[in-house]
Order: sequence, then structure tokens, then C-alpha cells
Amino acid sequence: MEEKKIDRNSIIGFVIIAALLIWMMFNNIGKEKEAIVKDNEKAQQEQVTTTQSKQVESAIAAHQSTADSLALTKLKASLGAFAYSATLPAAQGGVTELKNDVLTLVVDNKGGAIKDIKINNFKRFNKHSDEIVELIKDNNSKFNLEFQTADSRILNTRDLYFEPQLSKEGENQVLTMRLKSSDNQFLEYRYVLKPGEYMMDFAIRTQGLNQVVDLSKKPNLQWEIKTYRNEMSVSYENRYTQLAYEYEGGKDNHLSPTSKSDDKTVKDVTYIAFKQHFFTSILLTRTPFSTVELNSQNLVNDEKIDTVFTKHFAAKLPLDYKNGELNYDMNLYYGPTDYKILKSYERNLDEIVPLGWGIFGWINRYLFIPAFGLLSSFLPHGIAIIIFTILVRLFMSPITYKSYLSQAKMKVIRPEVNELNEKFKNDPMKKQQETMKLYSKAGVNPMAGCIPALLQIPIFYSLFQFFPSAFDLRQKSFLWADDLSSFDAVVHLPFTIPFYGNHISLFPILASIAIFFYMKMTTGDQQMSAPQQEGMPDMSKIMKVMIYISPIMMLFFFNNYASGLSLYYFISNSITIGIMYVIKNHIVNENKLKNKMDENKKTDRPQSKFQKKMQQMMEQAQEQQKIKGKK
Repeated sequence: MEEKKIDRNSIIGFVIIAALLIWMMFNNIGKEKEAIVKDNEKAQQEQVTTTQSKQVESAIAAHQSTADSLALTKLKASLGAFAYSATLPAAQGGVTELKNDVLTLVVDNKGGAIKDIKINNFKRFNKHSDEIVELIKDNNSKFNLEFQTADSRILNTRDLYFEPQLSKEGENQVLTMRLKSSDNQFLEYRYVLKPGEYMMDFAIRTQGLNQVVDLSKKPNLQWEIKTYRNEMSVSYENRYTQLAYEYEGGKDNHLSPTSKSDDKTVKDVTYIAFKQHFFTSILLTRTPFSTVELNSQNLVNDEKIDTVFTKHFAAKLPLDYKNGELNYDMNLYYGPTDYKILKSYERNLDEIVPLGWGIFGWINRYLFIPAFGLLSSFLPHGIAIIIFTILVRLFMSPITYKSYLSQAKMKVIRPEVNELNEKFKNDPMKKQQETMKLYSKAGVNPMAGCIPALLQIPIFYSLFQFFPSAFDLRQKSFLWADDLSSFDAVVHLPFTIPFYGNHISLFPILASIAIFFYMKMTTGDQQMSAPQQEGMPDMSKIMKVMIYISPIMMLFFFNNYASGLSLYYFISNSITIGIMYVIKNHIVNENKLKNKMDENKKTDRPQSKFQKKMQQMMEQAQEQQKIKGKK
């Protein structure tokens, strides 16, 4: 009968699993079909747009070469009122450069948008490189305003020529780009670059175009970037490259950084950030964009190490006419993904840095970032990590002591627990009651070891988020590591090991060795402190296996991670080994602990609230068991 029951349960389980698999398969097929339809629609739209662009280019080129009445007629047929812009000297092409201490940007007459932007003081890949970080170059970015005219033409600013005018307002450089339909009617982009600032003022406005454009059709601002790889580890950099945004008056979110493709439609958006690991391009607006279509595509092929781009980001932002005109005051930020710099603008931009949610982000913002910032202000960054680690471990040492003390008490009392297990092996409820009484008399709380372990989890996770986000570590060297924000390769392999990489990093090896000895040191005590529970797997065997598995997992996992993080774990585990040795050999004496527990048994000790609750629950369960037995 029991075998039939097992078989029936197995069949039901199999049917459920099969149904889930079929549902997942059809769900994926549906998603794939939807993606194919979207791709086809996008391809058709791009084909139409390309055709229109070619027609516009042909009309402008014909006018520039002949400048006769026929060419002008063809120009007006393509551009309507905006044919005037193609007759101006700016239509011959050209660029305008703006530069301050931190940025160099080039704005193209064609399209009126930024064609090239350099982050002056930072280099690609490593500090010895000759290449400056360029967020925009070689047409990797598109900034286009698509609008419809009153005579039903669809025009794109990327095909049209703006007239530049460079001036100064105090120390600020002001570049006005105007797309004209007449001398006093125009669409204007206005750039204001301030000294020493990564953020510039940017505005889009129109003048006198209410009779030229179709006010019933919203113009669409289209912003796209294919992000260049700038760091040594493309997989590590790509893991932290994502599209982030702020919406609905201060909420923040992001698209998936790991999906092949992700898109979302969001309302009331106040900024969009095309975030790379250590550099970010951000568009901010004072007037929220009512509805925004966002898209992120992963361009990294894991098998291709020398990839050029990491992701393709795109945003489609419909603009609203007010009183027949456009008037948007915005900002553009091109610069480091540095928490301190982003926070200084007081626009909620620090949320772009992935410091963790809830308490994890709080710990990073108010404890770790200020503490590490202070240390690194007067110490080399490698030394600062070591001192920082020592401070964290000293702060955590009382928790480590409490955890070990609980283990030691459980280890001392385990022989008596084993006697109770043997004595009441046929009465599990009685066994639990007597065990709880023993714990109560001896002054042992079986949960005391769990609480310190739980308290360490927020610290561990916060640090795991802190080090990959610490811009200050970028291209800072320590010992053999050239860059504490990237892996510290000491050997480059002529082949790639799956899940490991094509190099050998030394700090992860040291961290793995440290965690092996730490687990070797503590596992025996954990096994002695945790009595074998009936019906439960033998944890001692599992822990023996984990002694070897955990260091190997760490070795593979951290080989491509920031060497600063591996350095932290190496120092942290080494310090913990020292603290545990001192506690075990010089602070906690098991013989004295046993004598104290024996004395506790002779005195009446009040039960804790937890013990009282457990006692009541077991008595109620025992009573119910007796009632069932009578029935």
C-alpha cells in the first residue's frame, strides 16, 4: 500500500513538473514570437527612416553642388519650410568644440548633437594606456528629434543642419545650435559648459514654429548609445552596466543588466542614466517626460573576449508642446559613476550607484563610504583597504566572540544531550522537553549562535556591493595588482577555463587559502556543538565536504572580480583566524565553562521568554498527541 502511495505521489509530481516545463516552453515560444514581431517592426521603421534620410541628403547635396532653382525646389519638396536651413553656410558642415578641465566635447552642425566627448583625466583599460575615455565617438551615439510639420512631413534633426553660435556668460561657455525655417523661426539646442563640471545645462526650445509644425503630433526625442568597453574585464564591466532611471517624483529603478534584451515603458521620468561600470551618461529634465520607452540590449558575447561594446541603450521620449512651442530645461552629465560626485548635485543621482537596497545601502552610504573615504584621503588605497578591513573585523569581534561562546557551550553540553537522545529515543516530544529543560538549567540558549551569524549578513552583503562600486579604486595599484577595481592577473593563459577565465589572479588564491584554514579551524567546533537530529542529514559530513568546496567556489567566483574585494576577504579571513585563535586559547576555557554550567544547574534559573514559549508549544503538542492516541 505504501509503495502504491509513493508511486502515485511520484506520478503526480512528474505531471506537475511536466506541466510546468510545457508552460515554460510555450511561454518562451510566445516571447520569442513577440520579440521577432518587434524586431521586424523595428527593421521596417528603420528602413523607412533610412530612405527618408537618403532623400534629404540627396536634396541638400544637389542644392550645395548646383544652387539653382531646380535644386531649391527639390530641397523644399523634401524639407518644406526647413529648406531654409540647408541654404545657410552651416549646411556645409563643421563642428564646434567646448572644453573645460574635465570634459572635451565636439558638437556637429549636422543634427546639432554631441559627436564626440572625452573624459579628460581618465584612461581606458589601465593607467599606462594612451587612450582617453571617450563616451561618444565614431557614431556610437544618436540624439535625434523626430517631428511632423504642418504639411505632413516627418523630419529628423539628425539629417538637418544647425547654425552654431558660441559665446560666454561669465566663465561659462554657451553654444547655441539653431535649426532655422527662417531668420526668426527655429528649433534651438542650447549647451552651457561650466568650469570644472561634468554636468552641463541643456535646453530644447522653439521660437515661432507654431504654424510650421503639427502641434497635434508629439515630437519624439530619441537618445541611443552603444557603450564602449573601458575596463580590463569585459564580463565584470558588463555585469555593472545598466540603464537606470528616476520616475514618479523620486522613485528609481533599472533595466536588467544580465538579460539579453529588456524593455519597459515608464511614466513621469525625470532622468535616464546610461550607466557603465565606472562612467555614466545621464539626461535630466526639470519637466518630467510623460511616457518613456526604454530598451537595453546586451552586446557581449562571452566567447569573444576582445569585444568593443558592452550594451546598447535606447530611450524614446515624447515631448509636449506648451502654447504652441517646446520649452524643456534639461541637463546632461558625462562623467564618472562616482558616488560623491553624483550625490553633490542633489538630484538623487547617487541612486545610480548600486550600493544595495534597504539596510545594505544604508550601511554603505553612512558607514563604509565615509570611513573608506577618510582612510584613502591620506593612505594608499591598498593600505586603506587593509586598515578598513581591520576596523570592520574589530567592530565585528564582539559578535564573533558571542558566536564562538555559544558554540563552546553547546559543545560542552553535548554529551548530556546525547544521553537524553538515547534515553527518550522512542518519545521525541519528551526528548525535546527534557533537552529544553537542560538548556534552561545550564544557561544555554541554542539560538544564541544563530543571531550573531545573522547580524554579520548585512555587513557581508554591503561590502560585496561596496567594493565593485568604489570608483576611487579604479586604476589604483597595490603590490602586484595594477588596478584594485579589476582582477590582479599574475599569469595569462593561452586558453580559457569555463567559469574561471583566461588568467590566474593571486588575491583570490590567497583568500581561498585563508577561508580553507578558517573553516578547518571552526568546522570541528560546529560539528561538536550541533547534535545529530533524528530524521535530519548528518551535518558533520556536509561540513567536511564544504571545507573543500567553499574555497574552490571562491577561487572560481572571484578570479574575475575586483582585486580590492579579494584583498579584503583575504585580510578579513586572516584576521578572523587570529581572533578565533585568541578567543579559543586565551579567553574561553571549556573547563571553566563546564564548571559554571554545572553551578547553574544547582540554582533555579528563570526561563527566558523564548524558552517559555517553546515549553508551552511542546506541552500543547504533547497534549494533542495524547488526545489523538485516545481517539
